[in-house]
Amino acid sequence: MATDIVLLAAVSLLSACQQAYFANLVGKSRRKHKVIPPAVTGPPEFERTFRAQQNCIEFYAMFLVDLWAAGYFFNQELASLFGLLYIYGRHLYFEGYVQSSKGRMKGFAVSKMALILLLLLSVTGVTNSLLDKYLHINLLSSISHRVLG
Repeated sequence: MATDIVLLAAVSLLSACQQAYFANLVGKSRRKHKVIPPAVTGPPEFERTFRAQQNCIEFYAMFLVDLWAAGYFFNQELASLFGLLYIYGRHLYFEGYVQSSKGRMKGFAVSKMALILLLLLSVTGVTNSLLDKYLHINLLSSISHRVLG
């Protein structure tokens, strides 16, 4: 049922809106600094804005794959929470990068941490599903029973 994945879909749509917003900011910067496409060089403020958007695009596919795999195979709520953390980190990254290239570091650290957490959830969930399907071993269930009693 579609409601089973509604949080993942909502976070994905929010992230798509963020990508559109970043692209719009690049367009505004192009007009402000008179950088005519297909040129990608110009004043430093334009180049930082353009690079910030391009870097966000470079990580976007990895984010979506990790978000959906983590949410589907591990836990939708936790994956969605880390997805929101990633979006927040990308916001900090973009805004910081536009100001200065060093300004991107805090946002990069936040979004990198969110990606690592999503990747760990994904790998754990997919591995558990493979073991359960092909070897009839459900590690997460066994660990849960031992920890929670």
